[in-house]
Amino acid sequence: MSTSKLAETTGGSSPELAFEGVAGMAEKVAGRAISARELTAYCLDRIDRLDPRLGAFVAVLREEALAEAAALDERQARGEELGPLHGVPIAIKDENHVRGVVTGYGTGAFDRVAEADSAVVARLREAGAVIIGKTAMPEFGIYPFTESITHGHTRNPWDPEKSTAGSSGGTAAAVASGMVPAGIGGDGGGSIRLPSAWCGLFGLKPQRGRVSTAPNSDLWKSLGTLGPLTRSVRDSALIYDAISGTTPGVDRFTAEPWPITLSEAAVREPGRLRIALSLAPPAFTTSVDAATASAVRRMADLLADLGHEVIEQDPDYVELAAAFSPQMAAGVAEEAARADHRERLDRRTLTLAALGRPANNRVIEPAAEALAARLSAKILGIFDTVDVVLCPTVPSTAWPLGQLDDVGFVKASARGLRAAGYTIVWNVCGNPAAAVPAGFDVTGMPYSVQLVGRPHDEPTLVSLAAQIEAAQPWAHARPRLS
Repeated sequence: MSTSKLAETTGGSSPELAFEGVAGMAEKVAGRAISARELTAYCLDRIDRLDPRLGAFVAVLREEALAEAAALDERQARGEELGPLHGVPIAIKDENHVRGVVTGYGTGAFDRVAEADSAVVARLREAGAVIIGKTAMPEFGIYPFTESITHGHTRNPWDPEKSTAGSSGGTAAAVASGMVPAGIGGDGGGSIRLPSAWCGLFGLKPQRGRVSTAPNSDLWKSLGTLGPLTRSVRDSALIYDAISGTTPGVDRFTAEPWPITLSEAAVREPGRLRIALSLAPPAFTTSVDAATASAVRRMADLLADLGHEVIEQDPDYVELAAAFSPQMAAGVAEEAARADHRERLDRRTLTLAALGRPANNRVIEPAAEALAARLSAKILGIFDTVDVVLCPTVPSTAWPLGQLDDVGFVKASARGLRAAGYTIVWNVCGNPAAAVPAGFDVTGMPYSVQLVGRPHDEPTLVSLAAQIEAAQPWAHARPRLS
């Protein structure tokens, strides 16, 4: 089927195929309703039409993706066993190695191409996914706004004058607009959850050590992890089942095994849960605005209607800057040290990297991690009496574009902390947390709530989020630029 014929059969300028999601697309390819190559060509056509407005991609792997998809079609024709993501195009954040492509970390400071895939990309390919391109991020993911001196601004599909947040903002824009059904992001301070929140997506930060960061031993020390941004809970579950697991001898952290797969969790009732509703801000952020607070309370009402016990209770938040900032700075310093052209880096990046170099010594970095463990134990005490915490993901709906324009390191950092205050705490603690769509404001911009689970308990979060999605569907909504 030609790309033009495909567009006709799927609705032309507003095609339904673009919003079938990972599971739907995989089912269509497996059922031979469409070939992997046709589906890849279709997504490439959408990228050609939409990305000039959005700036989601920094590299589109056109020929490579079409060849990979054609090879998958040949395997299917031979009757070989198909992977769970067979033929599904997926985008990759620019901090992950894709063989034959420069890993730019959102900068123009790198020339070297990756000789091999990162672990997460290799596992996606093993599951049958087609790697279609690399997505934009701020330099080294430092700020929760996808803006850089190299690639400019990434725009929000719901309103192109608004930010996507970050740092996985390119991935969020690509998925929300239907250029791809899913993409990989990373989360060292909220970078899966924040862009999911501002772009109307589901984004689960997994337990620390759940997904391999190889070839790197960690991502921002004990703070970061990798995972997908998707339109539905089911799609995230499907991808996590394919990519979870560590690389022996490389990864510093390992998560406890799940008792069931996340795909099984997504179709399982969560049971009656005790849920803490908390609007209290952690120490390093401003309070949630009134409209977003109301959206969180409406979600609490829905959860009560679904049979859960909802109580108002705040985690015992403590000041986390001394646990978070040294690890973040040390991680950025390590990544910046790999640059082929240090002179091309943003001055703000160089400032943070300079602060981070002392933190890479044998005293400060372990001390920050040890402090994080002590403070986390205090915060996580809330799970002695509740199963899940319901709180804001972000302090408001999407902010205007240009948050990093003409501001220095101090002001940019202050804005970043304000945007990410509700998410950073759970990176320090390490346990799973998910951004869940929660309706729209009066201007049509997405609301989001955050569900935080016990350590290692992604299955409960997935079951609860799937229950919310069934009661209050969101994946049908289409942004302005789609």
